[in-house]
Amino acid sequence: MPKPRVFAIKFSDVYPLYVQKAERKQRTKAEVDQVICWLTGYDRAGLRQQIEQENDLETFFAQAPAIHPNSALIKGVVCGVRVEDIADPLMQKIRYLDKLIDELAKGKAMEKILR
Repeated sequence: MPKPRVFAIKFSDVYPLYVQKAERKQRTKAEVDQVICWLTGYDRAGLRQQIEQENDLETFFAQAPAIHPNSALIKGVVCGVRVEDIADPLMQKIRYLDKLIDELAKGKAMEKILR
C-alpha cells in the first residue's frame, strides 16, 4: 500500500500555515514554535534547520529528538478523525501537531496545550 501523500509534504510549506492560523487568532509565531518544540523535542535552532533543509513531514518527525511522553494525552478530532484512534504512528504525530495548533488558535491556555 502506498504511503499517504501527506508524508511527503515539506514541513517548510506547512509551518507558515500554522503560523498564519495562530496569528489570525492573535497568537504568536513564538507560541507556535513553543508548541512544535514541546511535541518534537527540537530546540529553536533545530526547528529552523528543519525548515531551511525543506525536509518532508516524514523526515521531520523521524529526525525529531524526542516526541514528548505526554503526547498520548492529546485527544480530540482533527479532520473528522479522533487523533487517539489513528493507527499509523507517523500520521498520528502529524495529527497531534495539527490538534495542538488548533487548540492554540482557539485561544486555549498554553499550560493546557502543553499538557
